[in-house]
Amino acid sequence: MAESRPSFQHTQYDFAAAIRQPEEVPPPQGVTAERMNLYRELIYNNVESFIASGFPVLRELFADDSWAAMIRDFLARHRSTTPYFSGIPAEFLAYLRDERGDHPGDPPFLLELAHYEWLELAVSVDEGDTPPEDPALTADPLAHRLTLSPAAWPQVYRYPVQRISRTFQPEEPPPEPTHLAVYRDREDQVRFLELNAVTYRLLQIIGEQPGLPGLAYLERIAAELGHGDAAPLLGHGTELLRDLARRGVIGGA
Repeated sequence: MAESRPSFQHTQYDFAAAIRQPEEVPPPQGVTAERMNLYRELIYNNVESFIASGFPVLRELFADDSWAAMIRDFLARHRSTTPYFSGIPAEFLAYLRDERGDHPGDPPFLLELAHYEWLELAVSVDEGDTPPEDPALTADPLAHRLTLSPAAWPQVYRYPVQRISRTFQPEEPPPEPTHLAVYRDREDQVRFLELNAVTYRLLQIIGEQPGLPGLAYLERIAAELGHGDAAPLLGHGTELLRDLARRGVIGGA
């Protein structure tokens, strides 16, 4: 049986469709073109403003007409799951990932750069608390049980997204991926920490198996690197854990 809606809902759906796809859908009956254009511009300007402020580097890379075409395509094709303007950046990221497809002129790092820029907002509003300072942890991180801060998100990208700008736009990914930790410090500032592959793996393991002593994580890393004896890694590993704890990237269990 066909879905039955009140007549005003049909008008709402027609109105929204005319805003999303102005070149294909005419205004609802009784709505003048002038009024329709006003609503179209209001919606476009609000959405475009939130996306541009959430993805400032990405915006800088696009010419005005190409950027406007992408935003209008987002409005036409994407069905958002949030009624809040603050959720628009996540919806735009989903559009780039699932619906944008291949477009001539899009940089090859488009999705990774967008994810990196979105991550700053996601970490800033994450409800998880940055671990408090723990003198016992920094005194002896090898014996202390560790957790990854809920406000710290290790990430790996094919492109060096933290360096991309109008003057640096790589056409091919470099031989080695880029490892980063995006985290919120104890002053509620979002920070970006460039990692090597081993430190990234260390944070990944702590996140997957929290609550073990620091020594256990370093022994796991040593085993994965093919070292039968973890002793040569302990000096550097201890200082690394202390530094991560001071930054608030890791905390005590």
